[in-house]
Amino acid sequence: MKSLTANEIRESFLRYFEKKGHTRVKSASIIPETDPTLLFVNAGMVPFKNVFLGIEKRPYKRATSCQKVFRVSGKHNDLDNVGYTPRHHTFFEMLGNFSFGDYFKKEAIQFAWEYLTEVLQIPQEKLLVSVFEEDEDAYEIWNKVIGLPESKIHRLGVEDNFWSMGETGPCGPCSEIYYDRGEEFGNPQLGSPEDNRYLEIWNLVFMQFNRDETGKLTPLPYPNIDTGMGLERIASVLQGVSSNYETDLFMPIIRFTEDVSGKEYNPKKPSSKETVAMRVIADHLRAITFLISDGVFPSNEGRGYVLRRILRRALRYGKEIGIERPFLFEGIDVVVDIFKEPYPDLIGNRGFIKGLVKTEEEKFIKTLKRGMEILYEIIEKAKKEGRHHITGKEVFMLYDTYGFPVDLVEDIAKDNNFGIDIGEYYKLLEEQREKARASWKSQAKEVKKVYLELKNKLPENQFIGYEKLEVEDAKILAIVKDEKEVELLREGETGEVILDITPFYPEKGGQVGDTGILEGDGFLFEVTDTKTPTEGIIIHKGKVIFGNLKKSSTVHAKIDKERRQDIMRHHTATHLLHAALRSLLGDHVKQAGSLVHPEYLRFDFTHFEALSDEDIKRIEEFVNQEIMANHPVVCREMPIDEALKAGAIAIFEEKYGEVVRVISAGISTELCGGTHVSRTGDIGYFKIISETAVGSGTRRIEAVAGRKAVEKGLKEHFLIKEIMQLLTSKEDQIINRIESLKLKVKELERELESIKKKSVVERITQILNIEEREGYKVAYGKLENLSPNELRDLADVARAKLGRSVVLLASIDKEKGKINLITAVSKDLTDRIKAGDIIREVAPVIGGKGGGRPDMAQGGGTQINNLDQAFKKFLELV
Repeated sequence: MKSLTANEIRESFLRYFEKKGHTRVKSASIIPETDPTLLFVNAGMVPFKNVFLGIEKRPYKRATSCQKVFRVSGKHNDLDNVGYTPRHHTFFEMLGNFSFGDYFKKEAIQFAWEYLTEVLQIPQEKLLVSVFEEDEDAYEIWNKVIGLPESKIHRLGVEDNFWSMGETGPCGPCSEIYYDRGEEFGNPQLGSPEDNRYLEIWNLVFMQFNRDETGKLTPLPYPNIDTGMGLERIASVLQGVSSNYETDLFMPIIRFTEDVSGKEYNPKKPSSKETVAMRVIADHLRAITFLISDGVFPSNEGRGYVLRRILRRALRYGKEIGIERPFLFEGIDVVVDIFKEPYPDLIGNRGFIKGLVKTEEEKFIKTLKRGMEILYEIIEKAKKEGRHHITGKEVFMLYDTYGFPVDLVEDIAKDNNFGIDIGEYYKLLEEQREKARASWKSQAKEVKKVYLELKNKLPENQFIGYEKLEVEDAKILAIVKDEKEVELLREGETGEVILDITPFYPEKGGQVGDTGILEGDGFLFEVTDTKTPTEGIIIHKGKVIFGNLKKSSTVHAKIDKERRQDIMRHHTATHLLHAALRSLLGDHVKQAGSLVHPEYLRFDFTHFEALSDEDIKRIEEFVNQEIMANHPVVCREMPIDEALKAGAIAIFEEKYGEVVRVISAGISTELCGGTHVSRTGDIGYFKIISETAVGSGTRRIEAVAGRKAVEKGLKEHFLIKEIMQLLTSKEDQIINRIESLKLKVKELERELESIKKKSVVERITQILNIEEREGYKVAYGKLENLSPNELRDLADVARAKLGRSVVLLASIDKEKGKINLITAVSKDLTDRIKAGDIIREVAPVIGGKGGGRPDMAQGGGTQINNLDQAFKKFLELV
């Protein structure tokens, strides 16, 4: 049996299947582009799903890939098992070979057997297989063709050996290949939960049926093959280790954790606190690195919430083995070094990933501390209420708001002889997950069936808009209206037109789609937008202005030239802005989203603090210098690996093919499929409008270029001129003049406030509602925007003027939604009436709490309208 590194296994597998006529397909992003049912890619076949369903065609019938996979939700949720078993992971790599209506069971089985026994040289006696109990074909192939004895072929039922894509759709029996690790791992039944001896290393799925809503199985016209072999599992076999975690895919990370914690990893004690913690950290560090590299950033919803959750989970396990400081960000280097050969994009993303993880770690350490404080407040509150449990709502709040681990809540509760309502907690957790699932589905880009059908039957639309802005003889290949293909659009109708050749750029890569006209014999169609619903199809959305637009007609396709030029100026300016940010702020800056519009550009980038005015000035100057240098803007096509090695910048959110378009403009070199000016000087002028925060570690710049920047500059010029006239001041004196006026306004405001307060003091007994009691007076009333000290002074004045009395005053701050309350009791009544007692009873009515003195309270929020009820309560008390 060969002893190979993980990198050698990966390359060996892909090269073997290439020699067998398979096209090597690069791993898709962990984020599924077009499947609204999935949060993450959770199997190697996901990128080929539409091919298996028969609604998409590829230029090949055989494919092989090593797909990045992430499993934390739905049917495939391995999170709770991670670290506790030798082979469960959140992130892993799935080796696979696929046939789309080409070869079937015999070839799939022969390929797998040949690769395992001849290429990897695994002894045949160490291998055994399972087949679906009704699949005689697979049994016969293993027995008669491969030559496995009956004792090595196990028949299993639907649960183990019948694979389905979902409740309906393609499905079929499967055959699994196992490696016998030896009697020292026990002698359990194959596939049982306690089975540690027989390691499943490869699953061959024979998709030969389609299941309808009634459960009926119908043979597919073209049966397919989908196989999956976990790289981590086969590496553990070839490297002769007892778990995936001892392979070269994990051990460098575990060694790093040993160094940081000072603890020892012991594979012979898999259940020990140290071993479990180090396995969890190693697994989660890999997942964190790949998720962020693929464009997932920490947030409180969707994919970002999953990332934040596993990051905090890794930190918690670090804490269990004595690591109190941020440390995960340091481990990113180790992960990148392991994977930089097959995934070179990690190298360029390294700095940003580290910075983002460090920021998130520091934030969590602070929130964990605050969570502890709140938990003890909850326990104290519960004791006062006479209960000895923490509600599920309270547990969920700690988990959801502060990332506070539930098991830690349980431990602290137990120490205080408390229980927790775990049932209510899980109910709330499931409700949140349901909302999250709905959110993923609404965010996913689902390709309509009509476009997939058109893609399969039409030639690929030819885009020539890089070189030409109009085409005189384009042919209408198809017309779509209301998601159905039609033969014509009548005057006044809206729809979508697909041409064989077009100059219209479809919206993608952040650049908006072109607009313009399609003109033919007796008709005019106004194009209001251009999109590409699926690769190879460009749709021109719009309305027939006059005449009837028919399929197969010839049209003169002409884009709005002036609008396109504005877009191109903004797009090239975006590249220069990106280069300026990286040059001035550091290589951690990466594009995290953009919008290139004719009116402006919006650029999201990775950075951890707001830009100063001086930063913005330097960035503007940098970009404008590049514009004035009038560099040529050069476009080249090259293999993606070559482009990345040459220093071209790839964008987080973009998905690239094997051959990419590289745009060079002065200091900037980026992968980009958009349209650009010929020289940087064509941009003219660049101006930043705003800089704001978008999310954790992400900032946003909005800017204008070209004509729009000139318009902005002229507008500001005339605005300054108007201000000069109003202030009767020169331009260089405007700021001083405004500062002088601000001071004057403040002085006048203070004088006005003094006059108003004096008036209130003089009229206080007229403002209040006063009721007579036997031997004393009761007064109450509301005022606005008084500070606690001012309110206290007024209460003292009212009490002095009224004599023997009890006073309740409220001051409302409507802007902030707050109320301040104060009670004043004359000295000769304090033996009977206590100001503090009154406040304690009245304050809850307005959602209030103590204000630092027993006679004061603060409240408000949604209960600000309850003030009249508070006064009513006051009158009942006195």
